[in-house]
Amino acid sequence: MAIEYTGSLQGKVRAHTPETLAATWLNAYVVLPNAGGAPKVGTVEEFKGETKAYPAVVFCHGSSGVNPQIKIFAQWLADALRVAVVVPDSMQTEDRLTYSSPVPAADYEIIHKMRSQELALAMMEIKHAPWFDGRAIIAGTSEGGVTAARYQADEKMIQEKGRMIFSWSCEDNYHVESHNTHIPDNLPVLNVMSATDKFFSQSNSYLDNPEALGYAGKVLANNPNAEIVLLPGAPHTLMNLPQARDAVQAFINRVLRS
Repeated sequence: MAIEYTGSLQGKVRAHTPETLAATWLNAYVVLPNAGGAPKVGTVEEFKGETKAYPAVVFCHGSSGVNPQIKIFAQWLADALRVAVVVPDSMQTEDRLTYSSPVPAADYEIIHKMRSQELALAMMEIKHAPWFDGRAIIAGTSEGGVTAARYQADEKMIQEKGRMIFSWSCEDNYHVESHNTHIPDNLPVLNVMSATDKFFSQSNSYLDNPEALGYAGKVLANNPNAEIVLLPGAPHTLMNLPQARDAVQAFINRVLRS
């Protein structure tokens, strides 16, 4: 059944310039552990003088940008798990294309391309950050989960230790022309989903894939280092639920400290 495109598009910018791309990194939201108190919060530019280095989570935000839930999660990671967090800020691009769903897959793909460029830049530039010790985990939620799942490293980029994908099922559906997931079969991966995700499970009337599982079970089927956590009744934004945090803590301890 064809989807009725009842959503809408806002914004006119559909491609990065070198300047807009650089701004997503230089103005990225950064949270650093602080043994003396609350985590330190700033931007990449503001933390150029740091001297203590940590492993880092490079986090791709969802379609609403660096929202309060992401900030809470990032500060918890820095405070409880002693990792740095950097969130490249796609919304630094003034008048960037955004949407309310559903819209045609080709429109989503314009945004996914921009987001992939932002992550690729982050994974090249982070090696120069004085607060980074060389160990990185890529993470993303929803729209940013697509970005994290599609990431492919090259020789200029840091090789990640693992990936955490929240609220993205790594499946074909209305949100992509093809899921185009690129996750090595031996890479540690954590996929955390609501069992009834309002966008990417069969509870969505415009999912456009009657065979979809609603989680990354198919693409991770041959990965012995993958873990999938389904949370019954959870909302789409779920990183700060206690069950999600427990899974994240166990994953980070296994990947970075085993």
